[in-house]
Amino acid sequence: MSVETDPTGLMPECKAGEAIEHVILPRTHDIGGFEVRRALPATERQMVGPFIFFDQMGPGEFLTGKGLDVRPHPHIGLSTVTYLFEGEIQHRDSLGSDQAIRPGDVNWMTTGRGMVHSERTDRVLRGHANRLFGIQSWLALPKPQEEAEPAFVHHPAATLPVIEDGGARLRLIAGHGWGARSPVATPIDLFYADAVLAPGAALPLPDHEERGAYVVEGEVEVAGDRFEAGRMLVFRAGDSMGLRAGPRGARLLMLGGAAMDGPRHLFWNFVSSSPDRIEQAKADWKAGRFGTVPGDDKEFIPLPEMRVKAETPSTQAPSAGSPTS
Repeated sequence: MSVETDPTGLMPECKAGEAIEHVILPRTHDIGGFEVRRALPATERQMVGPFIFFDQMGPGEFLTGKGLDVRPHPHIGLSTVTYLFEGEIQHRDSLGSDQAIRPGDVNWMTTGRGMVHSERTDRVLRGHANRLFGIQSWLALPKPQEEAEPAFVHHPAATLPVIEDGGARLRLIAGHGWGARSPVATPIDLFYADAVLAPGAALPLPDHEERGAYVVEGEVEVAGDRFEAGRMLVFRAGDSMGLRAGPRGARLLMLGGAAMDGPRHLFWNFVSSSPDRIEQAKADWKAGRFGTVPGDDKEFIPLPEMRVKAETPSTQAPSAGSPTS
């Protein structure tokens, strides 16, 4: 990885408006003192590469006795990735997986034709106040793989490549970039990385078709303009570009990859290239045809139109896969 404190050659002489296609300000929800920010999908952009959903959870703190309780819910047509900076989440799914997610780990769940999972705070952690801060993202599956067999893999933080150079420390969560490749298998060409930059450190964008950066902490500079935390920057294709941390440093999630093979339809936790397939998934969940989560099968999240009769289904309804539900 080429990282320099002087970004000459990474950021050519141009205005940020020429380098950045969109600056997305996430929609914010407050759920009892725990803040969730949704950057994708957005009015400006449905996807960046295969990334079709991007939620920042927290930072926030659950009081003693409290925690995350996302009851069993279904997905189709996507892969989910939960990446934590602080805290812990217990993942359980209809394949029988039962896995704690801790900071720096990668839980990669490919739902394909249909899968159910739950996300909760373990009862031991509820014995004291516990913090949670992280990102949940979904990646749309290519059309030939939308009906693939469900699968789940877990990669501990220690198994992921870490690159350090010129004041930047980058953990490659998935895909390839900056001269490294993650062991996490992906269904499409992509990159996903956690980058921590010292004040003034610069980071080049990898050579992928679609590229974005989410500013988690601090601020970054692109072509002379500064962008604070809580912004999703979507860069124009083809430019050899980079960004530089501000005087307080920065932490970013870098994401993107090949453009998807067409737009996707979204309803609740369902993603598909076919609206008819979405309707089938809704009917299957109503009829109980998705299966159950072993050890967590006493409750579930109803389809939104069943839960609130007056609700009009939206293609961007809050997901049960994040604390917004």
